Amino acid sequence: MRLTALQGIVLLTVPALLAAQTSAPLSRAAATITAKDVAHRIGIIAHDSMMGRDTPSPGLERTAEYVASQFRRFGLRPGGDDGSWLQHYPIRRHRLDLDRSWVVFATEKGADSAGFTKSARYDGGPVPEKPVTGTAVLVGGNHTAESVEKVQVKDKMAVFVPAVGADPETLQQVLRVLYLSAPRALVVVSSLDSGTFARQLPRYAPERIVVGLPPDRPVAVQVAAPAIAGSLANAGVNLDQVRTSTRPVARELQGLEVTLALSDSTTSSLTAANSVGILEGSDPSLKNEYLVYSAHMDHIGITPGRADSINNGADDDASGTVGVIELAEAFSRPGARPRRSVIFLTVSGEEKGLWGSNFFTTDPPVPIKQIVADINIDMIGRNWADTIVAIGKEHSDLGATLDRVNATHPELRMTAIDDRWPAERFYFRSDHYNFARRGVPILFFFNGVHEDYHEVTDSPEKINSEKEARILKLLFYLGNEIGNASKRPEWRPESRKEIVEETP
Repeated sequence: MRLTALQGIVLLTVPALLAAQTSAPLSRAAATITAKDVAHRIGIIAHDSMMGRDTPSPGLERTAEYVASQFRRFGLRPGGDDGSWLQHYPIRRHRLDLDRSWVVFATEKGADSAGFTKSARYDGGPVPEKPVTGTAVLVGGNHTAESVEKVQVKDKMAVFVPAVGADPETLQQVLRVLYLSAPRALVVVSSLDSGTFARQLPRYAPERIVVGLPPDRPVAVQVAAPAIAGSLANAGVNLDQVRTSTRPVARELQGLEVTLALSDSTTSSLTAANSVGILEGSDPSLKNEYLVYSAHMDHIGITPGRADSINNGADDDASGTVGVIELAEAFSRPGARPRRSVIFLTVSGEEKGLWGSNFFTTDPPVPIKQIVADINIDMIGRNWADTIVAIGKEHSDLGATLDRVNATHPELRMTAIDDRWPAERFYFRSDHYNFARRGVPILFFFNGVHEDYHEVTDSPEKINSEKEARILKLLFYLGNEIGNASKRPEWRPESRKEIVEETP
């Protein structure tokens, strides 16, 4: 059908008018994000009274309470503990009792024991409260990450014998795949002689910090080969042949049972908080899916011995924390509520090892599979006035969504660009990574480090609050697009395979 010129104009104009009508409430909501508000809130969070917001500390707790008070003020639903806006997680110090910990390899012909004072070493993972026992699966020889994926070690005791001359990077990949394949435990057989192995063991087990819920991961230990060689031989294992095999080795050792008995004690126990507010979506069905805005509210505390000893962390990451607050205020305005629900999250413990986000994604207030995306904000108040780096664009169709939204809002004078520092691996260094590895597509907004990074000079007056306000408006429009889209964001298949830790 051919259209007249007038009909064509009408068909082009009507959608534009409808878009303008639809965007009016959004424009009013976005207008609540101002440079003045950004500067004011950063002045509160990065004030000396917060004492650098170390995890845990009274200053951090005050920061969490302040964020929670803002969420309450905006009418967000509590997403924390017991109907509150705070989600607390435990931080415990543990120490392994070396004299009371053992690895036992047993066959019908007898048993070998490797003690942690001479022949065994704890390498990581949750220490089981009770002894862990199971049938051994031998893994060794010339394995790659791809070949070891096919080895069935779930609910077995994975006994790994590294190949002689193995490439260190390939070896790490193989160990990672094995560890994530849900064995009851991972036991690495060291090639060192007994004396050398023993000299590398600590006389006293160091304290280690255990944060949050026990992760769904196995304990990993290393044992000296001479200590358990007899039992391996009785099970038909020739260690030299396994180490020098040019082919992958993988077989279940029906006659060999491995037991780990580890004695652990708690030396201290504290807590830290995340702040969580939830805005319910407007669509009866899509409101059961969630977009998350996240930032870390902690910093590095106090540097003793200096006249100015408080690390205020204005850019790192009061800027991101304030960003989450500003976005929560904007989305809570009339007409700005998207079809999907939105979780506003500020976490603690990022500087210590992504503690708070790990706890949140392990024990979220909604099922993790219902979280469709995470927009993480870490340091957005410094450096270029017209540019912000968006890390992770290439890993999902969120990158295309961001480009489209960015092009639609030239008035913001803000361009979101690709990762400028791939060698720094920033993708794996902030809180979004805990979402990504559990299957949630992410975008990470970051302006890069500067001379004040992790220094007491990262102070509020150096923040470009006008620039930050424009970035936050871009993130507001981006979240509106994600929150209202008919389809949830999708991973690129190759990225999902690389990043997401599939759980059995």
